[in-house]
Order: sequence, then C-alpha cells, then structure tokens
Amino acid sequence: MKGRNRRVALVTVALAALTLGLTAVATAGGSSTSDVVHATAKYRDVAVAKRAGFGLLKDKKGIACIAMDDMPGMGAMGVHYVKSARVGDGRIAATAPEALVYAPAANGKLRLAAVEYVVLKTAWDAHHGSAPSLFGHRFNFTPAGNRFGLPAYYSLHAWLFKPNPSGEFSMWNPNVSCTKKGG
Repeated sequence: MKGRNRRVALVTVALAALTLGLTAVATAGGSSTSDVVHATAKYRDVAVAKRAGFGLLKDKKGIACIAMDDMPGMGAMGVHYVKSARVGDGRIAATAPEALVYAPAANGKLRLAAVEYVVLKTAWDAHHGSAPSLFGHRFNFTPAGNRFGLPAYYSLHAWLFKPNPSGEFSMWNPNVSCTKKGG
C-alpha cells in the first residue's frame, strides 16, 4: 500500500506541476488578467489616473469618446486616458497598460471599462519578428493615417471592468455608448 500511495502522490504532484505550467503559458509575461485588474483597479477614479500621468486622448477632430458612428450596433470604446511615454517605448507590460478606457455613465461620470495596450509598429518591429500578443490574443493593427494622427500601431483592448458581449479582447463594446448616457 505504501508504494501505491507514493505513486498516487507523485502523479498528483506531476499533474499539479503540469497545470501550473499550462497556467503560466496562458498568461502574459507571468501576469494574468486578474493581475491586471489588481494593478489597475486604483484607476477607477479618473483623478487618480491623471495624477499618475495618464492624459486625455482626443482624435484629430477633438473627439474624446471614441465610437463607431458609421456602424450601428458595434458600440464604442469610450474615453481614453493614455501614458504617451509607454506608447513609444516599444514594450508591452501586462500590468502597466498604455491606456485606460472609461465608459460614460448615466450620471455623467466616467467608469473604468477596459485597459488598452498600444505600441507603435516601428518601435515594436525593431525588436520583434511578429505582431505582439498578450493573453493569447494577437494585437490589432491600425495603419498610419488613422483618426488619431498616429503612425501605424498595434493595440489590444482588455474589457476587464465592463462586460463585452463581443468578447473580452474585442476592440468595440456594444455595452458602451458615446451618444447616450449610461453607455
């Protein structure tokens, strides 16, 4: 019986190690989305984000709340606060996103809805052979000539604070609206 118990214990340890290994592969740089939520929850208050160096992003027309106006049902992204130094550094750190995305609430306040990872294509491509990916999701590519006036860039939204029926890593969220309160 001792030999059997020892084998069961060894198999249990091996399965636990395998499970931990698979979990590590499924996360980004050793970080999981729950680590990101923990690291960014303090930014639920926009004032805290501003004090931490995140600035309001507006497009070339001066629009702060980003929506897909020409495609009804797609929803919106919301209002972005960005740490521009992170955008140009050519790196992606799961617990230090480049942007915080806020959804307008019915009371007129902004509620943290997502984080966004953004890296300029030239800065990323200088050290990598393929587009970035995080949490098993490949980043979206936005070419130069975009609504923000930015050079070509890669980005990935993670809707960690507001459910998104289109998917946790979708660019647009039908539950967010810039045109009506309570988005």
